[in-house]
Amino acid sequence: MRHDVLSDALSALKNQKNQGKSEAIVRPTSKVIKSVFEILKKEGYVLDFNITDDKRGGYAVVKLTNQINDICAIRPRFSVTLEEFEKFEKRFLPSKDFGRLILTTSQGVMTHVEAKANKTGGVLLAYVY
Repeated sequence: MRHDVLSDALSALKNQKNQGKSEAIVRPTSKVIKSVFEILKKEGYVLDFNITDDKRGGYAVVKLTNQINDICAIRPRFSVTLEEFEKFEKRFLPSKDFGRLILTTSQGVMTHVEAKANKTGGVLLAYVY
């Protein structure tokens, strides 16, 4: 029984990267996982991904770059306001302007940089650097 599919997906990416593999297969997938992969692709942490629906939860084939040092889901999911971003950046990222916090907002899944620009808060999902 799976409790957190996002955590499982990000752990699969991290494990495959640590083994020196160039791609990872993630199963099952969800809309949140797809949104997180789109952010990782936009930020340059993943080359490309392809999601296939096999009527059993689906799977994703992710082509990795060598840019990921660490990636992990944040548990418990902290609610964060615009003023609290700096506190969570210090907690989860190694230095200022290095890496990204990924959060879900009322406007969709985005990075903390985009959330600051949109002046919105949300709920933290993951971090990557």
